[in-house]
Amino acid sequence: MTGVAPRTLAAPLIGGAARVALGVLWLIEGVIKLRAGFGAPDILLVADSAANNSRVPDYFAPMGELMRALSGLFGVGIPLLELALGVLLIIGVIPRIAALASIGTLALYWSADQLAAQYPLMLVLAAVVLAIPRSGEWSLPALVRRRRDRSVPEPRRV
Repeated sequence: MTGVAPRTLAAPLIGGAARVALGVLWLIEGVIKLRAGFGAPDILLVADSAANNSRVPDYFAPMGELMRALSGLFGVGIPLLELALGVLLIIGVIPRIAALASIGTLALYWSADQLAAQYPLMLVLAAVVLAIPRSGEWSLPALVRRRRDRSVPEPRRV
């Protein structure tokens, strides 16, 4: 045994697992959209269906108009956003910001009445990443930092 208490390892492992799982789900979302040829017509479909849907809150109307006006940009941007969130979360770069952006993106989808079965799970995973400050402890940037810190020689005492 290394002398590290299991309690000390639990939070980073749970947070890291939630972070990676959320990242994988975002990657799947983005890849599905790219493979399906997601684009401006899909954004227009979402915006138009939101405009005529009594379940969509009134506050979404300006966003729907923006989506109509910039459907080409949203059509490219949404899959790229999902892929970027996935990559950032999996490798652990700015995990808390990526988790917060995940919640914002999911809120946008829900506001437009676009609810997929995995979105509630994704919200819970994002909340776990935000709730556990050490969610990025087992990540690529942390690994690089640990290796760098080990390779830096300690100053000589005179």
